[in-house]
Amino acid sequence: MAPEIFHAHMDARSDLFCSDDPDLIFPWWSFSKTVLATAALRLVGKGKLELDQRLPDRQFTLRQLLQHQAGAPNYSKLAAYTRAVEERADPWDVEDMLDQCHAAQPEYMPGSGWAYSNTGYLIVRCLIERAANDDLGSALQFLVFDPLEIDSVFLAKTRQDMARAVWGNENGYHPGWVYHGLLLGTAGDAVRFLNGLMTRDILSATLHEQMISPHHIGGPVSGRPWQKTAYGLGLMCGEMNSVGRSIGHSGGGPENVCAVYHFPDVQEPVTVAAFCSGSDEGVAENEVVELVV
Repeated sequence: MAPEIFHAHMDARSDLFCSDDPDLIFPWWSFSKTVLATAALRLVGKGKLELDQRLPDRQFTLRQLLQHQAGAPNYSKLAAYTRAVEERADPWDVEDMLDQCHAAQPEYMPGSGWAYSNTGYLIVRCLIERAANDDLGSALQFLVFDPLEIDSVFLAKTRQDMARAVWGNENGYHPGWVYHGLLLGTAGDAVRFLNGLMTRDILSATLHEQMISPHHIGGPVSGRPWQKTAYGLGLMCGEMNSVGRSIGHSGGGPENVCAVYHFPDVQEPVTVAAFCSGSDEGVAENEVVELVV
């Protein structure tokens, strides 16, 4: 069965187009990391967080967390985690999860390697909440969404929240399994956020440049449009077929995936989002490229 696909895009004139009802809600999955990274960098700009200072009682810095270079073991690789999600269990207590993935023991010396880590972004969440003196949802609204006049996005906390999304929640997935926080919002607001991050002064020029500065990872990826893969601070920022630099994030969970990217090298820079049924992030990534070319 062909995947069901919804998309939105915003051009250089800030004209927004949505393929379907603009009020439809989607899980943003790991695109949520880009929002967290933006909030953390806003707090750096306000002097409430340090980007390159070792965290208390830790061997790594905020920059290393944001760029997946802190060595934090990834809880989503645990077989017990996968089994619990498939069994529709309630999320583990945070401390229990950290114990199970041996989070106190880095997989490598921070800064010496690269490995994608959801656990690292749980730590980023904690840093944001502590520095903002607020819960994550409120902090993200104040730090990120209010300046961009975005109001559809919210932090999913219950199975009932997930049921509000386009594909519902027949499998009983609990968003608490995304320990760093799972955002839900419209396709249009995903585009508005990323376009605003790329084209407006939500961050200082220095912090923006550091956010999109790539740590190079590798070359082409089978079944996906990437020709060069790289990661900035909360941003996938390599190069895709025919469109050059591709800055944004992909993500996926049970039964649906997303890809939200800004393409600065095409003749008219554009920001595109695709939300697709299924489990293949490459489908969503290929869709955003096709919409551009």
